[in-house]
Amino acid sequence: MMSKLKRRVKTPTVKNKLVLYTDGNDDYTYVIDELFDTECVRYGQVIKIREKGRVVGKVKRGIYGKPRHNKIETTNVENYNGILRERVGRLVRKTKCFPKRTMLLDSAITVFGFYWNFMKPLHGAKTPAMSEKLADRVWSWQDFFYGRLSFV
Repeated sequence: MMSKLKRRVKTPTVKNKLVLYTDGNDDYTYVIDELFDTECVRYGQVIKIREKGRVVGKVKRGIYGKPRHNKIETTNVENYNGILRERVGRLVRKTKCFPKRTMLLDSAITVFGFYWNFMKPLHGAKTPAMSEKLADRVWSWQDFFYGRLSFV
């Protein structure tokens, strides 16, 4: 898993730092320390305080670099994980369609990711790929299946 993360992330530099926010799991700290020069990382954690199973508060802390405390948040990732669980049946907890092969799970998540980023307009008429200037239009399933793809 560590090599997958390193392959997907541009090598950070002191001028172009990698910015990461996670929950309070300390394992992330060790992985980031192994993969990247911590001088090139701004890393913060959100620790949720729970009472009787309900979140009653949050503590934000900077781990590496100087992350802006008002920016340390995990709601976007948590929202996307919830959407994945809702829309990709293999990720639903306690389901009959649990993934039996890793490759099939990877494929299902990849197809959903493509759909979400290139085919589903989220804000107005733009897809996330259009907002990031990776696409100049909303793609269709025909584009996906028949290879009529053009990137910006």
